[in-house]
Amino acid sequence: MVQAPQWPGKLPDPVVRELAAQGQLRRYPKGSLVIREGDSGDAVYLILSGKVKVYVSDAEGKEMILAAYAAGDYVGEMALDGQARSASVAALEPTACAVIEREALRAAIHSDPDIAMRIIATLIGRQRATTVSLKTLALMDVYGRVARLLLGLETVREADGRHWSRERLTQQDIANRVGASRDMISRILKELRVGGYIALRDKRFAILRRPPARW
Repeated sequence: MVQAPQWPGKLPDPVVRELAAQGQLRRYPKGSLVIREGDSGDAVYLILSGKVKVYVSDAEGKEMILAAYAAGDYVGEMALDGQARSASVAALEPTACAVIEREALRAAIHSDPDIAMRIIATLIGRQRATTVSLKTLALMDVYGRVARLLLGLETVREADGRHWSRERLTQQDIANRVGASRDMISRILKELRVGGYIALRDKRFAILRRPPARW
């Protein structure tokens, strides 16, 4: 159902709030598809609450996750050039988005050029991240990619004194992100746990000591 957005209080940035106000609110249950790869579209989805994954898949359903985004981020901007969607987006948890059509976005940019500068800065940051990811895939082995992923997870300190990842990841999730098989990920994680480098609890990870550069 589409309705006037009700801001959840998680968008402290006034530029982001201004942009979100141009859209219509849509809610997505966990696991539902927000954007489908190959579809046409001319809207940007600004995340108000929740979290999504951006991924590509083949005809057999094999996925590779490109990124994950949360409140304050936006997805779908690539379709503003009139081309088909280049990736799919799915809700990792219950998610609310402000869906901003192309003309509404153009009007917002016309009234406040800071919005355009914010979008450009985001696109530059994502392009840099893509370059790093491609370099990693090309030059690092699977173990190196897994170690880099684990070290880069956002963490929170808990009662046991350890810093646990906020995000819950299955072995298949990790396999999708680093472009490897689930069996390979299972072996690497087992070795890291036996070696005392990581702890695993409820699909969350804690780094006990920095993994070696090479395995």
